[in-house]
Amino acid sequence: MLYTAYEMQRAWLGGLGSLAQTSSEWLLSASNPMSFMPTSPILARGLEVFAHANAPRGKPDFGLDTAIIDGVSIAVSEEIVARKPFGQLKHFTRAVSGRNDPRVLIVTPMSGHYATLLRGTVERLLPDHDVYVTDWRDAKMVPASEGRFDLNDYIDYIIEFAGVVGPGAHMLAVCQPAVPCYAAVAYMSANDNPATPLTLTMMGGPVDTRRAPTSVDDLATERPYAWFEQNVIATVPGLYPGAGRKVYPGFLQLAGFMSMNLANHMKSHWELFKHLVDGDDDSAAATKAFYEEYRSVCDMTAEFYLQTIDVVFQRQAIAKGEFVHRGQLVKPEAITRTALLAIEGERDDISGLGQTKAALEIATGLAEDKKAYFMAEGAGHYGIFNGRKWRETIAPVVEKFIRQHDPVKMTALPERIALPEHIEPEIVPGMEVA
Repeated sequence: MLYTAYEMQRAWLGGLGSLAQTSSEWLLSASNPMSFMPTSPILARGLEVFAHANAPRGKPDFGLDTAIIDGVSIAVSEEIVARKPFGQLKHFTRAVSGRNDPRVLIVTPMSGHYATLLRGTVERLLPDHDVYVTDWRDAKMVPASEGRFDLNDYIDYIIEFAGVVGPGAHMLAVCQPAVPCYAAVAYMSANDNPATPLTLTMMGGPVDTRRAPTSVDDLATERPYAWFEQNVIATVPGLYPGAGRKVYPGFLQLAGFMSMNLANHMKSHWELFKHLVDGDDDSAAATKAFYEEYRSVCDMTAEFYLQTIDVVFQRQAIAKGEFVHRGQLVKPEAITRTALLAIEGERDDISGLGQTKAALEIATGLAEDKKAYFMAEGAGHYGIFNGRKWRETIAPVVEKFIRQHDPVKMTALPERIALPEHIEPEIVPGMEVA
């Protein structure tokens, strides 16, 4: 019922948005005498902001067609190298030969947004790395006949994808997947899996939510498991391939994202309106682009979401060494060969300081020279993996760490040609909730 009501509202608002956009264009048209009235541009831009906020959105494209390598623009293409019901593995193939760059598997969050949320992460690493990315599927598009997908299945996918990338590769987990990736590496290490990565970089992940708990952690722990089951789970309606599947809907997740920083979002839209009125097209376009991605959300399966609430937030089972995967206890001390890098943002309001660093402390079987920690001053959650701080401060730390622990590629990075500057919105609100 909830999902159906939302779809009706979305269709209604989408129609109003189309009407608003048409009216805005008419009010700005030089052929319309009313466009010369002082109030017309102001009304038109207000309608444009409303239309943009209510426009229907699907899955965005990465749009990474080129990379600057050794000062030359090289073509880049996306290749799907593994396809499974709930996700696929993408390889960004660069049209260049004779390079022996480190292979990096970027594990993207399954937390409401698509893999393209990490477009900036991929773009920054492409020139000097052979990049693979997990591309999770919108749960409402997966037929119910494909069965369940929970946290254990997620870990299985990570292990299988690591096998496709092959031995001697590196893994980078951004935000939520830091926890299942950590569990996957511990499990692979204990079983001498040849595809166990050489390094695992964890960025802003809730490995141990007992440390510096945030509002997200409080939300996940103050309410009983049954509350989440009863209040945030809905059934996919009949107009989607996944009809009948139980999911945590993307629209509820977006509502959570927005409510966490509502004042900032209101300010951002007010600034967008002023930019449009003032004719500052570059600033307006940057804010619009940010919200195009921000509002593109997808559903996650109910079992994955609920198990994450239980295992990661309420019981901290992986941090305590109590998590069982496929009948085997996952022990952090089993990690003895994979070098670990934990990265945290000083102003992260999603994963508090110390939550990711905990992964280093509980990996008691790993030598200290294989552990590293970096706290990005002034960085919020989103800024850890996107934007100027990521490009200029954090990415060099990741790149150096990867090469330090790669026996084949222990060479200095080539002098980098600076990427073009991206105009970024003034505010970058939090991007994840539990």
